[in-house]
Amino acid sequence: MVETTRLDNARVLIYSHDTFGLGHLRRCRAIAHELVGRYKGISVLILSGSPVIGSFEFRARVDFVRIPGVIKLKDGRYTSLGLHINLDQTMAIREAIILKTAEVFDPDLFIVDKEPLGLKGEVRETLRMLRGKGIKTVLGERDIIDESRSLQREWGMKAALPALKDLYDEIWVYGLESFYEPFKGLGLEPDIYSKTFFTGYLKRSSIDDVVKLDIEEPYILVTPGGGKDGEEMVELVFEAYQNSRELTTAVVFILGPFMSEDKRDYFKSLSESLELFTVLDYHNRMELLIENAQGLVTMGGYNTFCEILSFNKPTIIIPRYEPRTEQLIRARRAAELSLVTMLEPENFNYQSLIPLIRNLCSQPNPHDNLLPGMLDGMNQVCDRVVALLTSNAGDSHDDQ
Repeated sequence: MVETTRLDNARVLIYSHDTFGLGHLRRCRAIAHELVGRYKGISVLILSGSPVIGSFEFRARVDFVRIPGVIKLKDGRYTSLGLHINLDQTMAIREAIILKTAEVFDPDLFIVDKEPLGLKGEVRETLRMLRGKGIKTVLGERDIIDESRSLQREWGMKAALPALKDLYDEIWVYGLESFYEPFKGLGLEPDIYSKTFFTGYLKRSSIDDVVKLDIEEPYILVTPGGGKDGEEMVELVFEAYQNSRELTTAVVFILGPFMSEDKRDYFKSLSESLELFTVLDYHNRMELLIENAQGLVTMGGYNTFCEILSFNKPTIIIPRYEPRTEQLIRARRAAELSLVTMLEPENFNYQSLIPLIRNLCSQPNPHDNLLPGMLDGMNQVCDRVVALLTSNAGDSHDDQ
C-alpha cells in the first residue's frame, strides 16, 4: 500500500500483558512495525511483561518498556516471574509503571491487546486518565478468545463488559466475522457492536531479502510457538520419524524460549542420532524460516496462523485444547475451509501423524481457499489508526 498520509509527531502506545508465550508480543510488534513502515513521523512504544522482549529486533521509531513479569500457573493463579516479592507488590509496580509511562509519553492513541482492563485490572486507571484527556483508546482482540461460555464467565468475573462500553472508542477483532464471531453469546449491547471492526488477519512479510539462512533446504518447519505447552507435539513428530521410513524430508525444530531446559536438552540429544533433524532453541528470523519451508507442523496459535496464510504454506495443526480451546476452534474451522490439515485430539498418536506428514506438501495451499478479505488486517488497522489520529490532528505533538 502506498503511503498517503503523514503522521508527523504522532505517538501510539501499545499495552501487552504477556504472561505466557510470545503471541501477544509478536502481534503488537507486527502492528508497530507496519505503522512505522508506512507512515513517517509516527512513534510507537510497547509496554510488555514479556521476559524475552529484549531478544527481539525493533525498527526505528519503535521501542519498548519492560514491566516486571508475571506468569500464570497451571491452576490458574498468577505469581511473580523474576522478582522474589509477592504478587500484589509486583502488580502495584506494573500498574505504576504503565500509568507513569502513559502520562510522560502522552500518546495520541492507546491500543490494549486482548485484556480489556489489563492483567488483574492494571490498565483501568490509565484508560480513565487518557479518556479524561480525550485520547483515543482501542481494544484489539484476536479472532478467537475462547469458547463463548468460558469467555462469558471470565469476562463476567473481570467486569470486562462495562469497560468495552465506557473505556474504549473502538474494538478491533483481528479476524473475519465469516470465519468466527468471538463475541457470539455474550449479549453485547448494540453500542458495543457499533464500534467493533473486523479487520481481517494481520498479514506478515519477510523483510530480510538479503539474509541467507544457514539451513539446508528443503525442510519441514516444526514450531510450538513459545514452547512451554508444545513439548508433546514436538515429541510426536520425533516419534513419527523414528517409526516410519517413508518420512525423508529434513525437519527444523524451533523449540521456543519457554520450553523447559530438560526438554530442550532431551530433544537435542535425540536429534544427534537423526541426520534429518535440526533443533534450535529460538530463531529471530521466523518469517524467513517459514517462507523457505516446504510446509509446517505447528500448534496453530494466532500469529502462526497469520504466517501460514501470509506465506501460503501447507500446514498440519496439532492444537492445544487446555486451558483454552482457542487453538482447537481455530484449527477445526480452518480445516473445514481446507486451509490446513488438522490432527484431532483423539488421534494424538504418531500412527495418525505419519500419513499427514507424508502428504503434507501435496495438500492444497491456503491461498486456494482464502475467504474474501482474509489477509486485509494490516490495511484495515492502518486505516483505523489514521482515522483516529487525524480526528485528533489539532492536538498533535509539537516538534521537540
